[in-house]
Amino acid sequence: MSALDHPGIRKVAAALAEAGHHESADGVRVLADAVRTAAEAAAAVDVPVGAIANSLLFAAEHDGVTTPLLVLTSGAHRADTDLLAALTGADAIRRATPEFVREHTGQVIGGVSPVGHPAPIRTFVDVDLRQYEVVWAAAGHPHAVYPTTFDGLVGLTGGTPAEVAK
Repeated sequence: MSALDHPGIRKVAAALAEAGHHESADGVRVLADAVRTAAEAAAAVDVPVGAIANSLLFAAEHDGVTTPLLVLTSGAHRADTDLLAALTGADAIRRATPEFVREHTGQVIGGVSPVGHPAPIRTFVDVDLRQYEVVWAAAGHPHAVYPTTFDGLVGLTGGTPAEVAK
């Protein structure tokens, strides 16, 4: 089985193609090594670390109910949970557990893509990504990435552009 045949990668490529993002779907790149950090991904595709769109899933708590929150942040900085709580009106924002990530995305930490989830997830897209002509995002597996744009991420996810770091 080729790496492109991995179910997570196939699901992401299909979601990209279905959304009309054929260049991204055709541009899925399977890498020799896992790229679990923005720095590793940037080195693998030879771009600045800021051009990596980290897909970070958080658990947002509102009145005792926990829901997933996806934040696509530039690899150049970290998402600020206090800022995210203010943006969402959440009582608290915390890092999701690996089980929570898999439940809501169908993917594993290190390979979470902006798309291809079992159900839509409220998403914020870091406005810092706007400065890059091409940004790279995970493609459903720690060894896979695909090229897109800031506008592509916003359109694909129905996300809200926002400052997600101070």
